[in-house]
Amino acid sequence: MSLLDRVREANRHALASFLPWHVAGQRVGAVRPGFAERLAGWPEVFRVDGTGLTLAPELDAPATPPEVRSEAVGGVCRELRDAGHITGWRGEPYPVTVSWSAPPLLLLERAAVPCFGVTAYGVHLNGIVRERDRVRMWIARRALTKPTGPGKLDQVVAGGQPHGIGLRENMIKECAEEAGIPPAVAAAMRPAGAISYVLEAPAGLRPDVIFNFDLELPTDFEPVNRDGEVDAFYLWDLDTVCGTVEDTTEFKFNCALVVIDWLMRHGHVDADHPDYEALLLGLHVDPRPDPPAWRR
Repeated sequence: MSLLDRVREANRHALASFLPWHVAGQRVGAVRPGFAERLAGWPEVFRVDGTGLTLAPELDAPATPPEVRSEAVGGVCRELRDAGHITGWRGEPYPVTVSWSAPPLLLLERAAVPCFGVTAYGVHLNGIVRERDRVRMWIARRALTKPTGPGKLDQVVAGGQPHGIGLRENMIKECAEEAGIPPAVAAAMRPAGAISYVLEAPAGLRPDVIFNFDLELPTDFEPVNRDGEVDAFYLWDLDTVCGTVEDTTEFKFNCALVVIDWLMRHGHVDADHPDYEALLLGLHVDPRPDPPAWRR
């Protein structure tokens, strides 16, 4: 196995097998034909034809308030949840939009996001400890009760990015909840770009973006989980971290990508690595709802 295997595993998809989802004339996601057929059972909310999925005309009009669309689509999603077709309900609203900075066209329950192939955003923190020339990284093991990736390895802190909170504010909140990192310590984090991928998952399509942050933690700091989402923490040297990513699938798939990105940014995977270009490109796959590769 190799680092490139981890990147390829996160970008397996067959876009031609999905139907586009448009809202107010803008492409915002992609759905499987079977899911589209199920949604057709609510003609007052969704319309399905040979060109894809849209909302009913009164909801699809550009002037329709996002709140109205959110309530209509949310009602369908709740019925699908109750019927067992949407699992892992979080109660977290995610924006349905064409880009990170664009205003949302509606809000969608987090668990339903992959069903509709909407771009989801997250925040991950690389927690680093430096002692002279030695660099180590804090690693978390996800709780077995997590709806995604139970028991997998993760960054010391990571979380989804719901609507209505800024990236840094969310990251500081997650630091306190997941690892007991005080806000005064977490405030020293640095934004470190993002990784993106497009993965076909059991629930649907995941064209995701993860915003990364780096934080050097004190040598005497011990993370303590406070929200029940982490079973254990490990402080590993970089050889152990890199070897675990390269030779196993112990890391949750997108957490492995965040580690690879850190290793590349800090020169631990340098430009002479035979897969350097492929790794770099694979960490930044265009997740937008309508990049050229998605156009039909």
